[in-house]
Amino acid sequence: MNRLNRTLVLATLLGVAGAAQAQFSSTVTAVSDYDFRGVSLSAKDPALQASLDYAFGETGFSVGAWASNIDYGSDVDGTLEVDLYAGYEASVNDDLSWNAGLVWYTYPGSDNTATKSKISSYPELSVGIDWKGLGLKQWYAIDYGGSNDDALYTEANYTFGLPQNFSLTLHAGYSYGDAFDAFDGEYLDYGVTVGVDVGQFSLALKFTGTDYSGANKVTDDVFNNEGRVLFSVSTTLPWGE
Repeated sequence: MNRLNRTLVLATLLGVAGAAQAQFSSTVTAVSDYDFRGVSLSAKDPALQASLDYAFGETGFSVGAWASNIDYGSDVDGTLEVDLYAGYEASVNDDLSWNAGLVWYTYPGSDNTATKSKISSYPELSVGIDWKGLGLKQWYAIDYGGSNDDALYTEANYTFGLPQNFSLTLHAGYSYGDAFDAFDGEYLDYGVTVGVDVGQFSLALKFTGTDYSGANKVTDDVFNNEGRVLFSVSTTLPWGE
């Protein structure tokens, strides 16, 4: 999919959200590098990302779609990722809630020119709990990246509220399973994010990286997994008064 089509998809997400009722929302993000579990999926280049979400009132159910530009190197001619998802969230009490979801990762128009094959879409399930500022989540993909192998991802996130609309988020995640045994091996990713809300916008400065080393450490831009700093600006529509 070319840059024009990618832009049209993102613009459509924004336009629908702007005209929709309150149960619709859209989050638009500009980020200096598309980071996925410590790995750059935009070859350390900036990415424009947008979501369109629909919440089914107070039932706890929601569905949505999310899109971002990607760069998988010269062997892949596609430039777009579109994720479709559905989820459920329920509160146990004022401090504790749980959630479950399904994400379907797709790559419209993406072909691997070296193998002359499509970039495979695949689903991933999740279940998690949130207690005060701590979130724990387990992910499971039965066919990770079209590899026919399963993959698991366990993550923990803790957010501290700070004065003057600032926040600090600590992240740790671990990728493992047959898919990673077949490729570069299991690995840990980590992140520290400082965020601040300014009017209708959220700004964030994030340091992220992995414990990959030796032959598994990627120093090239494509799929880079070194420690690096990212900056993002996001806003959620429709804006409140």
